Amino acid sequence: MIKGTIVKALSGFYYVQTDDGLLTCKARGKFRLDGTSPLVGDRVTCSVDANGMGRVDLVEPRRNWFVRPSVANVDALVFVAANTNPVTDPFLIDRVSVIAADADCEFIVCVNKTDIDPGSELAWIYRKAGFSVLRTSAETGEGIDELRQALSGKVSAFTGNSGVGKSSILNRLMPGLQVRTGEVSEKLGRGKHTTRHVELFAIGDHGYIADTPGFASFEVEMIKVIPKEELQFDMVEFRPYIGQCRFQDCMHLKEPDCAVTQAVRNGEISESRYRSYLRLYELSAQHKFWENKQN
Repeated sequence: MIKGTIVKALSGFYYVQTDDGLLTCKARGKFRLDGTSPLVGDRVTCSVDANGMGRVDLVEPRRNWFVRPSVANVDALVFVAANTNPVTDPFLIDRVSVIAADADCEFIVCVNKTDIDPGSELAWIYRKAGFSVLRTSAETGEGIDELRQALSGKVSAFTGNSGVGKSSILNRLMPGLQVRTGEVSEKLGRGKHTTRHVELFAIGDHGYIADTPGFASFEVEMIKVIPKEELQFDMVEFRPYIGQCRFQDCMHLKEPDCAVTQAVRNGEISESRYRSYLRLYELSAQHKFWENKQN
């Protein structure tokens, strides 16, 4: 039996990085029967037939997994944003940040294209929230060494709206990789999709980076919805105030003597992040979780 990590999945084939090199595999039929599929990032056990074709026999328990990007066992989720064409909506960053928190995954905000716009307000919002924020320019190389250091030894997934420079940053981090980049439409304010599948690339120091299909637009069904009662715990800056409200079941909406809304008024929590919480709460309240339960 051979152990390894799936670094690429494409057209029904899984490419597993092992100690002896890259093994091309198909998956056992049982994965189709039980409705599950191996994911990029999965640690797996494989066998090899007489023709040298590998087979994924077992997927080890996952630390976490994401619907979008479709990748497992992620240590750090890097959201690449920009304050220039295309401008990133902070709500999209906030939506992904709560998913990272829910998966106990480090969330890093990478403000790119600083050679055009420094993105000072974006950087301020997310540093204030307690996240690691790095400013980069794929054009000039600013901040790339700091980003490489932050990802050392981790499995990291990159995401963000299309056109913000994810592929360009990957090319800076790993010269010679030459991930395709796409032109940004001035009319639409977003980039063309250039990444068609999820793939892990070795970055050294036992680290991997996943290049993933980016968001062209925000669609609720693409992203995991967190129950409204749990959402407060995934807004990381809310955590010091949870339990200090008058009511134990406070949802930090319009309840009296709410410690969270008081922190917003005092400037301890940014209004931008709190507005995103209200929007996320409303989306979550509309979701019928029981419809997704198996009988």
